[in-house]
Parts: sequence; structure tokens; C-alpha cells
Amino acid sequence: MRKSPFYLFIFCLFFCLSANAQSPGAAIDIQHYGFNIQINDKNDTIKGQAEISLRYLKDAGSFQINLVKQKADGKGMLVSSITENGKPLSFQQNAGDVTITADGKAGTDHTYIIAYSGIPADGLIISTNKFGHRTFFGDNWPNRAHNWLPCVDEPADKATVDFIVTAPDHYQVVANGLKTEEKALPDNMKLTHWHETAQCPTKVMVIGVADFAIDHTGDANNIPVYTYVFPENKDKGFVSYSVAKQILAYYINKVGPYAFEKLANVQSKTIFGGMENSSCIFYFEESVGDRGIEELMAHEIAHQWFGDAASETNFSHLWLSEGFATYMTNVYLEHQYGLDTLKKRLRADRETVFDFEKKRKTPVVDTSVHSDYMVLLNANSYQKGGWVLHMLRRKLGDEAYWKGVRAYYAKYDGGNANTGNLRAELEKASGQNLEHFFKQWVYTAGAPHLKVNWRYNATKKLVDVTVTQKQAIAFDFPLEISVAGKRRVVSVKNKVTTLFIPVKAKPSSIVVDPNVNLLAAFEVKEAIQ
Repeated sequence: MRKSPFYLFIFCLFFCLSANAQSPGAAIDIQHYGFNIQINDKNDTIKGQAEISLRYLKDAGSFQINLVKQKADGKGMLVSSITENGKPLSFQQNAGDVTITADGKAGTDHTYIIAYSGIPADGLIISTNKFGHRTFFGDNWPNRAHNWLPCVDEPADKATVDFIVTAPDHYQVVANGLKTEEKALPDNMKLTHWHETAQCPTKVMVIGVADFAIDHTGDANNIPVYTYVFPENKDKGFVSYSVAKQILAYYINKVGPYAFEKLANVQSKTIFGGMENSSCIFYFEESVGDRGIEELMAHEIAHQWFGDAASETNFSHLWLSEGFATYMTNVYLEHQYGLDTLKKRLRADRETVFDFEKKRKTPVVDTSVHSDYMVLLNANSYQKGGWVLHMLRRKLGDEAYWKGVRAYYAKYDGGNANTGNLRAELEKASGQNLEHFFKQWVYTAGAPHLKVNWRYNATKKLVDVTVTQKQAIAFDFPLEISVAGKRRVVSVKNKVTTLFIPVKAKPSSIVVDPNVNLLAAFEVKEAIQ
């Protein structure tokens, strides 16, 4: 996702979980959700019936589903009944969970139906758009889905999903997957059924209900691409959003097959600049005609591979989603506009990383955050994560790097992965041991702060260069230095490294990291003789 201009304040578990696993100790694994949602124009109350198919991972006499209970302000959901095969079950609804009494044996499959209603406290945003028209938009990230959907609200438990939405017939409804049915109902109502066959985390399961103008932009590798914008923005929106088709085609060619059956790009009321809902991306209202729309779409569409199809095991590995989306955006723009564009963006990202380090110094894989995951929407997850991928690309070379990335995606498409899983695939592809690299750049807080002093020795016709690492822990990295137009790469691993570069005459200056391949802060000075 990208942060909304209105939420810039948000922006400014090591290897213990195996891929495709539920959270430690989980009793159930959700296989499929069927959400039947009824909305109306008279009030903000929704009526829901959730059909939840699950598999027991161990013997249990009860299990929990996440759902926010009605609060003192009247917002929240009240469960009226829970049944299995028509038989009522006992349950206890607490502030954020429903405990269901039901016997299940390990390895057996069961389907439960939960009937509930209420005014969403969050998650489903019911409001009006900038044109004054009523809208309904799911906005679940990171774990806000259970404000309106009974679910296991964490990225490790992925499932397929159906949304069957009954709404006044003047609305158009969009959701994950393909539309399988749309039919008129009495009293000017309409039923719309969307079916998603790919495994998705709840953070990206949504509906969008509004008065939309809809355009079939075209197809990319047989994947239909659609635009949904408010009718008042129809002409500008259809043109503005059409760039999505070429972005989708580029990523399919670069990374691997698209996991979903369509791509809808939707003007919405998300709190974020963009939200990468599976096959149904939501963009902020003012995105239509925005000068940064290509960059924004490149970021959100990249998430369809990284975060949606291949999801992180838990939020401490968020960089596998946001870092990849950040770097894939840079790679796409490099492809479109050239290497200088990539360098410019990397310089800006590097500056953002060091600005953030002054406020909060934590590793990329941050295990200190356990509840308010909005805190993780920071430069470590985005720009530093992207920089880690760039340095890996330069370290391994394009052939091995992209081979590893494609293998990682192919293996974890439809499942979950952690940082160790990515490392393993890159090691297989390159034949290199990357333990030290990941320990240093992903699991260690901070990055190199380098003081580079140089002096010309006229007698020996040498440039003496001293590189001092100012941070507490010395990093190990290759440093490229250009002197008089000639470049050399120096291995830096100590707190102080000295080198001597032969030259024919005194250079006017030296250039450190001329190709923008190192995440470091540089202070370069000519030493006074």
C-alpha cells in the first residue's frame, strides 16, 4: 500500500514460522469464507451471514473467530446465531472474538454459519465521496477486517472468498475475484456475487459499493483489466487509470503468472493512498488525474505478487510486501524511463531511510511491534526494504537475482513466507551464502555512516583515501569510488579503511558510490594538507 497524503504521519519473528503455516498453536485453518452482506440507504447497519469452512489442525472442543462486538457508541457487530448443518451451537461473544463451542477432530473439515448485524466500527467505511454520494468501501489493513467480517484476521491464515452483496440497485458492486451473478430483486434491490478462487489474507478481502462508471481497459496476458471511477470523473479517470494494463503485463513478464482472474482499479474512500486488495485495488479519491498515478499503480499492482499472492507469515516480515512493492516500482520505472530514473529514486529513498533512522532505529524485521501494526508503515519496511533488494540485485547479478525472485514467488504463491524463505531461494539461484548479508542489512538496526577523507600526494602521484565508519557497529560492504573518471570497488569491513589510488594529476574531487548501489550516508571531504 501507499500512504495517503492525509496519513503521512503514519509513514514519517525471525525464522520460527514455516511457510504456509498458521500462527503457532492455531486450532483451525480457514479454507473458505462466504460473506453474504446486506446494505441499505436508510442507515449504516449491515446484516451479514458468514459461511466459514475450516479444517481442524488439532482436536478441540471450541475455537475462536475474530469479530468486534457492539460497543457503547452502538458501533460493532452482534452475533444472533451460529449453526452447523442447521444445528444451533453455543457461543460466547467477547469484545473482539467469538468463542464457538464445537467438537472437532484433527484433519476434519467443518462449515459453520454465523448470522450477525450491526454498524461497522471500522473496516467497512460507509461515508460519502467528494461528490456527495453515499459509498461503502472495505478498508481492512492490517487487521481491521474483523470490524465487519467474522474471520481469522491475520495474514498467516489465507482462504478463498465469496462476497454476495445485496444493495440498492443504483449501486455497482466490485469485489475480489470474478463476478458470477448479478440479478434484480424486489423493492429496487440487486444481488451481486463475486467469487475469488485464489487464497488471500483477510487484509485484502473487500467490497466496493458506489455509483461507478466502469471501463474494460483491455487485457494483459489474457487478464482483463477494469477501471471503476465515480461517474463525474469518468473521462479523466478512464485515461488516468489505463496505464495499469502495461504495468500488469510488465510484472507478469518479469516475475511470473498473475495469481488472480482480473484486475480492477477502483477510485475509493480508502484511508491510504492506495490499498492492494487482491484483484481489486482501491486508490484515494484524488488519484484520478494525479501526476503520480503511474508510480502509485506500479506500487499497488506489484503487491498482487508480493503481499497478496505470496504473503508474509506475520507483520514483522512486512518488508516482503512493502519493500518488494517499493523496489518493483523502481524497477518498472527504470524499465520505462531508464537507469537515471532508478538512481534518482534510490537517492531519494536513501535520504528517507536516514531521516527515519533519526526518529526510530530498529531492524527491517521488527519483532517489537505486537499490536499497532500501523507503526510498521515506515521507511524500514518500504525504502530500506527496497534498498536491500537493490543491493541483493547488484551483489548477485541480474540473472541470479531475478531467477531467485521468480523461484520465491512461484514457491509461495498462494501461501506465506518469511525472510528466511526469500534468502533460501536467492541462495539456490546464486550459489552464494547470504547469511551475513541478511544479518547485517535486515536484522541489524541502522546502516553505514561514512566519513570519507581524501588527500592528493603530489610526490607519489597518489590519492590517499580514508573511509571511517562512524556508526557503532562496523558493516561489511563493497564501496565504489570514482577518481579522475576511473572507478574501483573497495572492500570495506573495518571501522577504518585506507586505500591508495594512483593518478596522473590531482583530481578536482572524488565521487563515492557513483552508481548509487550502497545504502549509506556519505560525508566526503578533501583533507587539508
